[in-house]
Amino acid sequence: MAAAGSAHEVYVTPGAPTDEESRLNQIGESAIRKASLRLLPVIAVGYGLSYMDRINISFASLQMNRDLHFSASVYGFGAGLFFIGYALCEVPSNLMLLRFGAKRWLARIMFTWGLLAAAMLFVRTPLEFNVLRFLLGMAEAGFYPGVIYYLMLWFPARMRARAVSRFYVSLPLSSVVMGSVAGWLLGLGGKFGLSGWQWLFLLEGLPAAAFSLVILKMLPDNPAKAAWLTSDEKAWLQGQLKTDGEKAHLGHNAGVAQALLEPKVWMIGAYFFFALTTSYAYSFSAPAILQGVTGWSVTNVGYLVACIGLAGAAGMLLNSAHSDRSGERALHCIVPCMVMAAGFLTASYAKEPWLVVVALAASFTAFMSMLGPSNAVPMQFLAGRAAAAGLAAMNTITMFAGFVGPNWMGVMKDRTGSYDVGMRGLVLPSLLAAGTMYLLTRNLARRPVGAGAELAEEVV
Repeated sequence: MAAAGSAHEVYVTPGAPTDEESRLNQIGESAIRKASLRLLPVIAVGYGLSYMDRINISFASLQMNRDLHFSASVYGFGAGLFFIGYALCEVPSNLMLLRFGAKRWLARIMFTWGLLAAAMLFVRTPLEFNVLRFLLGMAEAGFYPGVIYYLMLWFPARMRARAVSRFYVSLPLSSVVMGSVAGWLLGLGGKFGLSGWQWLFLLEGLPAAAFSLVILKMLPDNPAKAAWLTSDEKAWLQGQLKTDGEKAHLGHNAGVAQALLEPKVWMIGAYFFFALTTSYAYSFSAPAILQGVTGWSVTNVGYLVACIGLAGAAGMLLNSAHSDRSGERALHCIVPCMVMAAGFLTASYAKEPWLVVVALAASFTAFMSMLGPSNAVPMQFLAGRAAAAGLAAMNTITMFAGFVGPNWMGVMKDRTGSYDVGMRGLVLPSLLAAGTMYLLTRNLARRPVGAGAELAEEVV
């Protein structure tokens, strides 16, 4: 995860550098290398645990729905309620992060969601399922935008796509872990009177609560409080981030209300809403879809999900690195959205199991590949307190996708008896995401020359 080797693309000035420029480049490389090595692995593990606890019901449902007599619609509604609780608490949570400091608030989030994720083992009725999923969403609210805001305190604008991808890669990798161990966890059924799905919730929830202690110990609130940075490295980082903030459309002087009313915040929120509607619709149904197509056991389906997760991780790292090197964001997001649409359409009509699997793998990989570049876009026009509020508002819009997507798939499965119609319906939000990103980046490119104009040009 270190930035070594790629840092020259960011810091070296055109032409032969002077001695002072060389010294500053070396200081910058050292600062970014240290931040990458010390912060990104910790954040990656935390986010991987959060995604695992959010999505693990997709595997648990293979037993839980049968044991508790849940229909696909009941399951889809409960799965989606997580995102309603998340959305309602998103902005307040990020404002609390500003008040209490990043590491304290992120640790609090991890501790409470870990306990609630483990408590899912006590579910017996649809009402209990719905209430716990809603509370789990409330507990986790603010973690993702809080992490994005935290990264803005450490990494200059031009390398944020790679910084995001190097922690966000934990999302597809958590699918690898979850897929690899799901069969074993579900096979623990009967031990100490617990079903397999109960063991899955317990043993995937408690690690998050324990990891909150690591967050508290390992994450400084900002570069000024990092004992492992030299005074020169701290000064270099603060200077770079100050310059980025001055160029941002909504910088350190912008208020929370101004960020919440900014059209670009709502546009990027709409982009993620459309893209994540497709992602969550697939993710919460993937084990059931793949088992139905292949006829394989839960264990083998888990390994298949793990392999698809590895492809997603590779796509994320490669596309993000290329986006940062080229300075281009729009096409690195739009093209993957088009691939997602083609993949879901192909999977819904294909008759051969291998073609369905390949098409869904392509859609998942395409979604993962656009996350780094797309998350770098709002960092170009937000900074300071406005960034915390703006990112939270963006993610509030986004989280409703997690309610819409699983519900759509559950209702279509109950009404038609298969997931085909549901997958065809995912073509539209994929294309809408591509169109929204095009409009947003064209809008940024047309901004008049002035504060932030130079940075806006880099977005596209």
